[in-house]
Amino acid sequence: MATGAGKTRTVIALADLLMRANWARRVLFLADRVALVRQAVNAFKRHLPSSAPVNLVTEKDGLGRAYVSTYPTMMNLIDDTADGKRRFGVGHFDLVVIDEAHRSVYRKYGAIFDYFDSLLVGLTATPKDEVDRDTYRLFELQRGVPTDAYGLDEAVKDGYLVPPRAVSVPVKFIRQGLRYDDLSEDEKEQWDAIEWDEDGNVPRQVDPPAINKWLFNADTVDKVLEHLMTHGLKVAAGDRVGKTIIFAKNHDHAQFIAQRFDANYPHLKGSFARVIDFKTDYAQSLLEDFCQADKAPHIAISIDMLDTGIDLPEVVNLVFFKIVRSKTKFWQMLGRGTRLCPDLFGPGQNKEFFYVFDFCQNFEFFNQNPQLADGAIADSLTKRLFVQRVALIGELEKRKADDGALITLRDETASRLRDEVTAMTLDNFIVRPKRLYVEHYAEPAVWESLTLDDQADLVQHVAGLPSGLVDEDIDAKQFDLLVLRMQLALLRSDHEFDSLRKKIVGIAGLLEALQNVPMVAAELSLILELQTDDYWQGITAPMVETVRRRLRALVKLIELKRRPIVYSDFEDEIGRATAIDVSGVPAGTDMDRFRAKARQFLKANQSHIAILKLHRNEPLTKIDIGELERIFAEAGLSTPEELERIRTEGGLGLFVRSLIGLDRAAAKRAFDGFIEGRNLTAHQLEFLNMMIEHLTERGAMDPRLLYESPFTDIDPLGVAGVFKEGEVVQLIQILQDVQGRAAA
Repeated sequence: MATGAGKTRTVIALADLLMRANWARRVLFLADRVALVRQAVNAFKRHLPSSAPVNLVTEKDGLGRAYVSTYPTMMNLIDDTADGKRRFGVGHFDLVVIDEAHRSVYRKYGAIFDYFDSLLVGLTATPKDEVDRDTYRLFELQRGVPTDAYGLDEAVKDGYLVPPRAVSVPVKFIRQGLRYDDLSEDEKEQWDAIEWDEDGNVPRQVDPPAINKWLFNADTVDKVLEHLMTHGLKVAAGDRVGKTIIFAKNHDHAQFIAQRFDANYPHLKGSFARVIDFKTDYAQSLLEDFCQADKAPHIAISIDMLDTGIDLPEVVNLVFFKIVRSKTKFWQMLGRGTRLCPDLFGPGQNKEFFYVFDFCQNFEFFNQNPQLADGAIADSLTKRLFVQRVALIGELEKRKADDGALITLRDETASRLRDEVTAMTLDNFIVRPKRLYVEHYAEPAVWESLTLDDQADLVQHVAGLPSGLVDEDIDAKQFDLLVLRMQLALLRSDHEFDSLRKKIVGIAGLLEALQNVPMVAAELSLILELQTDDYWQGITAPMVETVRRRLRALVKLIELKRRPIVYSDFEDEIGRATAIDVSGVPAGTDMDRFRAKARQFLKANQSHIAILKLHRNEPLTKIDIGELERIFAEAGLSTPEELERIRTEGGLGLFVRSLIGLDRAAAKRAFDGFIEGRNLTAHQLEFLNMMIEHLTERGAMDPRLLYESPFTDIDPLGVAGVFKEGEVVQLIQILQDVQGRAAA
């Protein structure tokens, strides 16, 4: 499993390598969204056309060497048969690649990976400490230790990605909400005139969570848009704000942002800023237009659709107009801006960073809570119902001998579960690995008395398997779960019973309001009785079961009261923007650009005497160092602050050497005295050659690297496992001498 940047290109490079070596005839690439499948197919066509990529979402009968599919599509295709034969047998693919291999992908789609007998590679841009433990278990890895990790900080330093410049912008209403007493007299009149709800209630304040959820304030959005249009990175010679993603709180919020943009910038109305989310008509077409540098829309206002996976090199501004508390999602959203984009601002003017305008204090939150972990993914409702029914049988087993009603409830629950098991199709590739359990628990005799081992087997091996016994009424199933929890709390004398009782009483109250509906009227006596304290005196689990049976079909008639959307135009306040450090990204991004400029300058001036000395490993004088500082200053390469930083981090000579490297012949000469008179082994020669290569490329070497990969690939102990103790000391001294020659 690998974590890091450039996932699709990594997959293509790996597939190309395995195919050329004849280690992989066919490759399967799995993604979690159709848009990502399409993106991956296009990448295969562009970089590895010989693989004849097939999009299984749209070309289910296509033939090639690289197949790309969503997880649900592949789960359906595995079960497809023609003339009694499966198209995709267990050995059909030699390599299966899992995109977005995090957040319990195994729990959702683990049957795919168990089915195919192939090499398995997982890719994710999620920080390695946030990948779900089940995903590590899938790859048989220690939790938190992926096979390889390539972090954003490394990718930025190596020049494969660009870093964010985070800016926190305080907005009063988003942070503090609105208070009636703080408004002007004119605004108080506006407040009083608003229809806050159907009952005519007028609140004294609106708390921050309501802002952009159901209260949309025009001036708040206007100020955010003004900040973006004023301070965002511009393209087209500075005439147009660059490609921008605004992360909105919900669909209504996104639409309101688009409306306010059109109102404030009428000359750009209708096309420049568009809502792109799963509720938008022609969203895919809009997304394809957004991905074209000079084509509108240039601002995409999105909920979820552009948070992950989409490759948009031209994006230079991200706007966080919503609170994000998932660290995984937050980092993936940041990733939308990290792609390189050469010549974006003109010939030779590449994208070097992107702006992140945070109006909701997300950076402050994650900087203060660096160890925050995401919550676990919940089991499906069907699985939870199965598990709760098994638990109910377990509790009833303890008491059934004393009460005929409990015996009936126990037997009916067992019969319901057995029906679900017998409806499981053994030909289904998800069910087949559990065939022994399914066949065993399809037998009626087993259900006459379930042991603790039986209950454990049912929960661990049978719960959640697909069954032909399907109940499509989600509201009724949720009511079933509520009743099951109540029955268990009642049998266990659990304190949760009272809160569950209040929920059922609340549902009864909502049903009473629908008494004109014939179905509800037929059960009105029970509905009214449930709302009395007398009904709950001496309540039993079978009595609650009666409530479940009689009311479950009515619950779907309840329309939860939705808070009406309120539009206002109170004057908001926007504070001074402040730069925020992004944890996990190198703070010295300006230094990285300085290094790039210095490298180009040094190439053009490589015949300078001081530069030649550094390249040839000849000792420098103080005059040489002074001359280097002079030419750096005259060329406008560095500020006094940058030069001072270089001095404190090893000196200008070592900095220049790190950019130009060391002459290979000079690097080899540094080891002549060590090699002379020794009969070196093959491993020792390989080790020395690796040291020489490092010096040639980077000009100096930290001795601590001798105990890390790739040196530990030769021997787990690094240099200490290849050379004797005295020889190790000599080698470290050579490295120190080479470094010392770069300082006056």
